[in-house]
Amino acid sequence: MARKSVSSYINIDSPIDRLHPMTKIVAVLCFGVIGFAAPTTLAPYVILIGLVYISYLAKLSNKFMRYVVPFGIPLLIMLLIIHGLFSAKNVTTLYDFGFAKLGLEGTLYAVKQVGSVLVFLGAFYLLTTTTHPGKLVTAFVDSGMNPKIGYLLLATFQIFPQMQLRLSTIREAQVARGLEVEGNLLKRASAFLPLIGPLVMSSLMSVQERGMTLETRGFGSSNKNITSFVEIRDTQAQKNARKWFVIATIVIVIGSIVYRFI
Repeated sequence: MARKSVSSYINIDSPIDRLHPMTKIVAVLCFGVIGFAAPTTLAPYVILIGLVYISYLAKLSNKFMRYVVPFGIPLLIMLLIIHGLFSAKNVTTLYDFGFAKLGLEGTLYAVKQVGSVLVFLGAFYLLTTTTHPGKLVTAFVDSGMNPKIGYLLLATFQIFPQMQLRLSTIREAQVARGLEVEGNLLKRASAFLPLIGPLVMSSLMSVQERGMTLETRGFGSSNKNITSFVEIRDTQAQKNARKWFVIATIVIVIGSIVYRFI
């Protein structure tokens, strides 16, 4: 039986997987900032097309689309209702529904916000699926971050996959004991406590056991000579790329601010 993963990382050898974690982190932040700061509606979707190409290079294009599209459609519908129909900025009417008018300005704003959110979420998805958590934490620690903060980030990345794995195990165990977890709403509600109770208790016990394990291994020691089992190599080309990413983002943000006041 294959061992289930406790992280979002997908071990696929690709050019994106081999990039230094800090390069991907800087790219995620820069893409996110540009997506929200860009003054045009089209800008986030240009970046989104670039992310689709990056997902193709990472050999995750199908998973990427299945992650982005189901999230984007309901978000777009919700924002179109809020801003397209009821925004105070609406001047030009696209369609009159009788009870409300669909405005051009609110529609463009909603479409822009959806694109900006999808850019950030898509970039973050590619970061977590193409970067091993150990390498990510090692990159943070190598950059001067406190190892305790690095561990906190690692635990944050792993908490949802771990809870999903634990819930799956509890569900299989309870079904084997005769618990009905499928059927009508009443049966599903009655199965909630037998599933959520063991999940909460096992999660608390896991936190306690992990804390005790870390302390016995000297994690709280003040000794600064820390050796990591995970080694990552950085290149001058990637260092330069990160620098130019940041510079380009700052220029775009300043340009966007100036554009809005012209």
